[in-house]
Amino acid sequence: MKIRVERDVLAEAVAWAARSLPARPPVPVLAGLLLKAEDGSLSLSGFDYEVSARVSVEVDVEEGGTVLVSGRLLADICRALPNRPVEISSDGVRVTVVCGSSRFTLHTLPVEEYPALPQMPVATGTVSAEVFASAVGQVAIAAGRDDTLPVLTGVRIEIEGDRVTLASTDRYRFAVREFLWKPEAADVSAVALVPAKTLLDTAKSLSGGDTVSLALAGAGAGEGLIGFEGAGRRTTTRLLEGDLPKYRTLFPTEFASVAVLETGPFVEAVKRVALVAERNTPVRLSFEQGVLTLEAGSSDDAQAVERVDARLEGEDISIAFNPAFLLEGLSAIDSPVAQLSFTTSTKPALLSGRPAIDAEADEAYKYLMMPVRLSG
Repeated sequence: MKIRVERDVLAEAVAWAARSLPARPPVPVLAGLLLKAEDGSLSLSGFDYEVSARVSVEVDVEEGGTVLVSGRLLADICRALPNRPVEISSDGVRVTVVCGSSRFTLHTLPVEEYPALPQMPVATGTVSAEVFASAVGQVAIAAGRDDTLPVLTGVRIEIEGDRVTLASTDRYRFAVREFLWKPEAADVSAVALVPAKTLLDTAKSLSGGDTVSLALAGAGAGEGLIGFEGAGRRTTTRLLEGDLPKYRTLFPTEFASVAVLETGPFVEAVKRVALVAERNTPVRLSFEQGVLTLEAGSSDDAQAVERVDARLEGEDISIAFNPAFLLEGLSAIDSPVAQLSFTTSTKPALLSGRPAIDAEADEAYKYLMMPVRLSG
């Protein structure tokens, strides 16, 4: 193999393909990136039996070929190269990388031992890359991080015709986001449970393109695959087994109180008050007509109290939340105005966004939080 490529183009492609390589691969070849040069393009592929990544870039191909080299080492080298064209050539068991006055020689890994990458499933539909990245970011925050409960570490993707619903939970909160997309078939219906971390990394990495193509294989959330493609990049991941709890009945439709307040001042007040909240202790919110009082701490330790303007419809209410969960929800609604809807102080509260104080709440994104019970 012998190719010539611009340094920035190569560095970006290598970094993306190498991002999901395992730190401690079960077999040495899985630490490798597969480079294949042919017909004016270079494809770079990585695979760890769970997630595959493949990206193609245009290069000058003097001699085609396929080599397997250490992905992380190649990524480190590409990042450090001067801003000059890069020449990559292979000779037997060695690969040479030359850029300006820099020259690196790498040992190759055995290509014949590298596993075949899974085939990309047939495309199910497309969605704006920006919408997809935003939606995944809003929902992934509520996914669990406990690997002993793998089902809760996933994001549920439900497709019904031209509507996609993303949902996740860690048992203390639930995040749901709906958006429209362009399905390949008008009557498409599918459900998949995708690892949240993989989905979030993928959505971010594909946000540079115009659209993202989703491709589902297999029946539902079993032993299937899901694929994503956009901006010349393609990735697949295995789905998690199982499904999330039936969540739609958890979201209340009638409320005793609804509070509306500006998101910015609310966020800053929560951050300040939370400074005295020790780990796993809540921030208390007391809503009255025209004002919200935030409190944290105890009489035996540091205390904080702050008040912000709030509009309340319905009964006064005092409720407490984990401050980290509250702040993550406020960040996710991405709206100038926040709406908190309550049934009672011991039941989950619904957080949503509004474009303005007097506007209707945005129903596309919902964030449900369990309150923290206060002693006494």
